[in-house]
Amino acid sequence: MAAAYLTHLAGDAVEVRSAGSEPAEAVNPAVVAAMAEDGIDISAEIPKVLTADAVRGSAVVITMGCGDTCPVFPGKRYLDWTLDDPAGRGVEAVRPIRDEIRERVAALAAELLGPAGSRGA
Repeated sequence: MAAAYLTHLAGDAVEVRSAGSEPAEAVNPAVVAAMAEDGIDISAEIPKVLTADAVRGSAVVITMGCGDTCPVFPGKRYLDWTLDDPAGRGVEAVRPIRDEIRERVAALAAELLGPAGSRGA
């Protein structure tokens, strides 16, 4: 969800990568539905495993509870966002998680790009 929101807000101004330390086989259908409610289609997304190369090639790394399994490199900015895991939850439970992620991503986009740099939600 965070990657989709950042791509939506920043467009080509930011290269967005999304991966997990233990990715699921497929994106949770409730997450797909919740994002569609905000006009963002992630139905074609495929979960990917987080690699050291992806982290090494990033300026800002946002983790969501991956703890010691995420690679750490000097000089990178790390943000660990504590959020409920939407895995196995229905759309009603996913909506508040989605909304919190949207707010955090909007704040990050404004910080990285300035208020005029985002395309709006």
